[in-house]
Amino acid sequence: MTKGTNGETSIPSGRPSRRRFLAATAAGVTGLAGVGSITGARAQSQPTPIRLGGETTGWVGRKPSGIQGTTNPTLELDVGTTYRLTWKNVDGAQHNVALLDADDAVIERTQYMSDEGQTQTLEFTATEAMDEYVCQAHLNSMRGDITLSSESGGTETTTESSEPEGFFPTGPTVRTDTVIDGGITAPLGLEAPPGERDAFFIVDQIGVIRRYGADGSGGDVFLDVRDQLIDFDNLPEIKTIDERGLLGLAFHPNFADNRKFYVHFSAKSRPGTPGNYTHTQVIAEFEANEDVTGAVADSQRTVLEIPSPYYTHNGGAIVFGPDDYLYIGIGNGGGALKSSKQPDDWYGANLGGNGQDVTENLMGSVLRIDVDGRDGDKAYGIPDDNPLVGKEGLDEQYAWGFRNPWRIGFSDGKLMAADVGQRRYEEVNVVRKGGNYGWNVREGGHCFVATQGSDPYRSNCPTKTPPDVRGGEPLIDPVIEYPHTYETNGVGVAVIGGYIYQNATIPGLRNKYVFGDYSKDGTPRGSLFAATPVEGDSWSVEEVSIGNGENGELGSYLLCVARDNDGELYALTTDNLGVEGETGAVHRLRPPEAEERSTATTDTPARPATATATPEPTPTPTATATATPTETTNESDTARTGESGGIVSGDGPGFGILAGLAAIALGVARLLGGDDR
Repeated sequence: MTKGTNGETSIPSGRPSRRRFLAATAAGVTGLAGVGSITGARAQSQPTPIRLGGETTGWVGRKPSGIQGTTNPTLELDVGTTYRLTWKNVDGAQHNVALLDADDAVIERTQYMSDEGQTQTLEFTATEAMDEYVCQAHLNSMRGDITLSSESGGTETTTESSEPEGFFPTGPTVRTDTVIDGGITAPLGLEAPPGERDAFFIVDQIGVIRRYGADGSGGDVFLDVRDQLIDFDNLPEIKTIDERGLLGLAFHPNFADNRKFYVHFSAKSRPGTPGNYTHTQVIAEFEANEDVTGAVADSQRTVLEIPSPYYTHNGGAIVFGPDDYLYIGIGNGGGALKSSKQPDDWYGANLGGNGQDVTENLMGSVLRIDVDGRDGDKAYGIPDDNPLVGKEGLDEQYAWGFRNPWRIGFSDGKLMAADVGQRRYEEVNVVRKGGNYGWNVREGGHCFVATQGSDPYRSNCPTKTPPDVRGGEPLIDPVIEYPHTYETNGVGVAVIGGYIYQNATIPGLRNKYVFGDYSKDGTPRGSLFAATPVEGDSWSVEEVSIGNGENGELGSYLLCVARDNDGELYALTTDNLGVEGETGAVHRLRPPEAEERSTATTDTPARPATATATPEPTPTPTATATATPTETTNESDTARTGESGGIVSGDGPGFGILAGLAAIALGVARLLGGDDR
């Protein structure tokens, strides 16, 4: 974060390049008539006028004639000339205008106004430091470029305006080899025992784990827990927006000796589950037989039960860390803020909700337990250095403030968690012990407001808990953030976590964090992204192009980014929504053909596509959009000076989480869902 000349704190954009926001509207500096040159500014005694209209979809040029009707027009200014920029609030949303330098620090700004038809004027003298003008409440859609003319009249130009129109610039290209095509419905995980390179296991959300050979052959059932899952057929009213099922698999670090493995699934209500809750999240231990083709009969042991109030936001991924402890990603359980099934927390503005509370339940958190130990009457042990041991809070907690961590995993010793947003933003976090990642106070790096019928973002909100809540711990911003839409185009609806790729097989991905999104816009358009890790700062992100995919896209819904024991990556997808059937697939990421030829001596052979066994028909768990949030008061708290939550108009679906499967209508009728189911 940087400081502007007026003492304001500027807002990190998380963008690889600022000028790409204008690529769709400006053909370059020479494509628009310069504001300064048209008016003959240097010869006038009065400030040169600039007039704009402001709405959440962008600034619209009004005067001079060279920018009339242009969205986010480039303002071509003369250094040393005074301008009077007047703009009109067209839509009644909260807006202001700020001038930024090249580091996004605020040079000049106005206060926010939200009355439709109201006008506001900012008078300023152009300086060489000016680079952009923005609305701080709508950073992703309302921002325009500034170019400057020297005293001699020569205009500084840039070639950056020809950058790609997408929110992320286009980055590395990969190919996909389809390893499994058919025989699975909603693949949520690819796992293998430590050291195993001849086989891998696919977690299917319908309740089945299947074993495959390294070449994709096989597909025999390894474990079937369908009889323990909640009964989807008895819940017709929510069947098409359900996120429960078999959600995670992890093999014990000492599997070679003890043959133990662990699964995470959504079970029917158990003793101790409140009557108004929908199910119980279960972590269970099994023992595999000697040839690792199935589980030993009657070997199941329940390790942990977590009553869950709703059918969404279950999280689900489980993974052993370098310390041999089991880490568990648990969502906040769904439900509106605040429902009767959500506890109070310290932040009254949003009236409570799982995520900030760490005393009532284990939801909205990453947990850490010792599956080999026992702590009192628990079926597991508590690591002595868990952050809340001996303090107020539940000992299992490792980190909190998550809405719905969809896939967690370790890369180079770092625990990464992708957290699915509600209304506007998706995020990825580097998780540290005792960290608070902000939900439900913040969505990504923005202030979140649960109040229905108001602007869903406020300019001010806490950046840490009060002193009497764990000593005033900071709310940690994500290292990656992106909006649901950009310039009316879909960017993503539900982030899918991944891994830092460290192999030489695909040079373009090496040392980058590879992750993705379920869909750009609710249709079968899952995406892959590659982010460059940077210590202590936001990570730059590029969109990965699929070389053998139509329009460079996956062409399917992305459910999981997986990694095998060789360190190679996979995209797990499904094709049809709302249709029961074996439309799941597993695709291995490969280098472009030219690169593959150059790395053939070190690369492993591609796995051919293979037909697989057909499972029995099964009720299909599906995805969720969001529901109407509970109305609350719109209070403020201490703030990051000058920082406002960005908002994008018509921001695409507010999917509660990625959906294993969902009715096609979900991607159509509910595209503007803004709720918190």
